[in-house]
Amino acid sequence: MSWQALVDGNPELAGYGAGRLTGRVAYLSTVDTNGNPRVHPVSPQLKDNRLFLYMYPTSPKAKDLIRGSYYALHCAVEDDSGGDGEFWVKGVAQQNTNLDDWLLIHPDRAEQFGSKYILFELTVHQAFSMQYTSDGNIINRWKHG
Repeated sequence: MSWQALVDGNPELAGYGAGRLTGRVAYLSTVDTNGNPRVHPVSPQLKDNRLFLYMYPTSPKAKDLIRGSYYALHCAVEDDSGGDGEFWVKGVAQQNTNLDDWLLIHPDRAEQFGSKYILFELTVHQAFSMQYTSDGNIINRWKHG
């Protein structure tokens, strides 16, 4: 279930989520081998309706994702009033060893793929948004299947 499943299932939520994640820092939650949660700042990449993350191969988050940890990815919020709103997705990450997919994200860094950085594609099982307005909160949800 790629980001495309979210686009097909709830295009409004997918568009809102793309706006909250693209070109911004977000927070990735994983689970370590002891079952403890970890939170990591990341820079998600949306390309061709697919959601990617890249990172150093020695990163604790990479180890969690390779091991099969579920993830949650939450956009950064601008202020304690909720800013432009919240958005999160949940799913499982798959390590991606396809150079062509890496080149979608960094066309000028082919030599860094697999050595300096590894790539993951995030499956999307659930998505949620909340926008805070003076008239109340606007909630939008989607779940695959």
